[in-house]
Amino acid sequence: MAVKVKSFGMEIRPMKTMQELKQLDDAVNSFIAANGIKKLISVADSSTTDDKGETIGLVRVIAYED
Repeated sequence: MAVKVKSFGMEIRPMKTMQELKQLDDAVNSFIAANGIKKLISVADSSTTDDKGETIGLVRVIAYED
């Protein structure tokens, strides 16, 4: 079995964060289901910021066994 890594990104806009987080969750869950992934090793989120330090996006990375 090989360990693989996949990243997903989502732009975050003011007042729409909950909707965007749901879309990100849905994208990750769809990827897992479509690829028959049975074992996740790691899930990590990290925010991206603009030059003022304001959060403008989210990156989610999953590590899984293939």
